[in-house]
Amino acid sequence: MKRKIYNILKGKFLVNDDAFKNWRMILFLSVLALIMIASSHSADRKVHEVARLKDEVRELHSRFVEGRSELMGLKKETVVEHRMKEKGIFISEIPPTKIKVKSKK
Repeated sequence: MKRKIYNILKGKFLVNDDAFKNWRMILFLSVLALIMIASSHSADRKVHEVARLKDEVRELHSRFVEGRSELMGLKKETVVEHRMKEKGIFISEIPPTKIKVKSKK
């Protein structure tokens, strides 16, 4: 038992007669490890991209809400009236009248 462990630690299994079988397994495991590492890096990249896009969505949503609230403020009658006064346009003193059109049949 002790001798087998020493042989493994010294690497004798890599240079003896049926070492080709061992090298194939080592090469196969190395390729699998490289594939696993590449997959892990790809997953990490995607996680960072998703986090960045979520932050961007939050920022755009807050800008949208800010713009919408500003628009609601600008649509108020008093704000429109004040801005039109600056340009010399005033609210009519005479209320609007309804025009009725009778169709000819």
